[in-house]
Amino acid sequence: MSFVRYVVVSALGFLISTGLAHAEAPSDAQIAEIVVKANQVDVDAGRLAMRKTATSAVKSFAAEMVAAHTQIGNEAVALVRKLGVTPEPSVTSHSLEGGGAANIALLSKLNAAQFDRAYVGHEVAYHRQVLEAVDDVLIPSAQNPELKALLRAVRPIFIAHLEHAQHLQDSLSGTAIAPQ
Repeated sequence: MSFVRYVVVSALGFLISTGLAHAEAPSDAQIAEIVVKANQVDVDAGRLAMRKTATSAVKSFAAEMVAAHTQIGNEAVALVRKLGVTPEPSVTSHSLEGGGAANIALLSKLNAAQFDRAYVGHEVAYHRQVLEAVDDVLIPSAQNPELKALLRAVRPIFIAHLEHAQHLQDSLSGTAIAPQ
């Protein structure tokens, strides 16, 4: 594992696990903020990837992440409005925001080949962490049935994203993917 990838993956895991470990069971308002921030982190990284990559498969994956996570974020915001809940910042949402900014800063400094591997490696680690948080903290903690249903509904999407990222990661480490 490259040093940059190690730093990105380690920092992300630390931030998410630290944020969730310090939080008691998050409230629905905190879960709403976590969902919005987690999706925005992936949208921001995807937008950077769409600008920076020289690989069509990575660009396509990044576009998929931007579209899907924008939609999920919009669904979460719509549900929050419907329920009259004001998203509430927490240690976890702040950790996600800070981790996302740190990831963008690291990725921005890399050349195209380094970028692709680091971006995709981050997506694998990030989706694993998100799934762990959804399963172990967010779904069990959600009190509102509609919020819990949204979390359950998006879980298969996160699994598909993880599998796609893993496949792409395998492709990047094995045979070369042709640049655009």
